[in-house]
Amino acid sequence: MAQLSDAQVAFLRDNPFIGVVTTLRADGSPHSTVVWVDVDDDVVSFNTAHGRAKPRCLATDPRLSLTVIDPTNAFRWIALSGTATLVDEGAENQIDRLAKKYLGQETYPWRAPDERRVSVRITPERVDSLGLDAG
Repeated sequence: MAQLSDAQVAFLRDNPFIGVVTTLRADGSPHSTVVWVDVDDDVVSFNTAHGRAKPRCLATDPRLSLTVIDPTNAFRWIALSGTATLVDEGAENQIDRLAKKYLGQETYPWRAPDERRVSVRITPERVDSLGLDAG
């Protein structure tokens, strides 16, 4: 398992930078989508809902990659590749926390009544970055 430096953790935790996560479909083709990125106890994660493509793909093949680029400086970025664990516990609170980080709102405004949120926790096997202290 690869470890993120303090600077890499802070880059993801402290900035509302959008990430792009890529999972693998059942036929092996890539599926990329935009996600809000969270860091809790130095674990990088994002949030989605059961029934969507990301958790379906990850249930079949847990490999994924995540890239986050500073929108004000394309030479500051981080890319993780590794495996995902789907965690239901705490996912509802996480999406509200992410709504605060990315929208400035206390609760996630697009929650559907029948929706079940899930947190996708990433175990990084490789971490690459540019413009961040590797310390």
